[in-house]
Amino acid sequence: MFEDVRDLYNAAILERGRRPHHMSKLAAFDATAKGDNPMCGDRVTVWLKYAPDGRIAETGFDARGCEISKASADLMVEAVQGQAPADTRAMFERFRQMAQTGDCPACAAFAPLAPLAAVHAYPSRIKCATLPWHALLAALEGTTNATSES
Repeated sequence: MFEDVRDLYNAAILERGRRPHHMSKLAAFDATAKGDNPMCGDRVTVWLKYAPDGRIAETGFDARGCEISKASADLMVEAVQGQAPADTRAMFERFRQMAQTGDCPACAAFAPLAPLAAVHAYPSRIKCATLPWHALLAALEGTTNATSES
């Protein structure tokens, strides 16, 4: 059991969860949304700044909660940089698949998010990993709140 939990909290998740590289509010942003998982207390706010061509130019976040949620938000920020909204939505679907199954066929470009694949073995933690993505999608859609659906 403890070995399995250690697998979940691998070095990448611990590093990004304890010391996120991108946790900051953008000074200027075009969209924002909050995500809340009342079951575990995770809360995240995401800010987006669009480039003139509509792609995501900058993303920032603030998070309170577990290391998985914060690590997911931090890795997500890097993954979506420069992406078009439609590509970001598709990336979320691949990420959700990976979080639910531990597998992501044809996701070689998805390698930076791979440390979060271990959440599939802990169903209650899938929502922790996907909450920042739900907030991001809400911001892309122009809504201000997201749920913690897996």
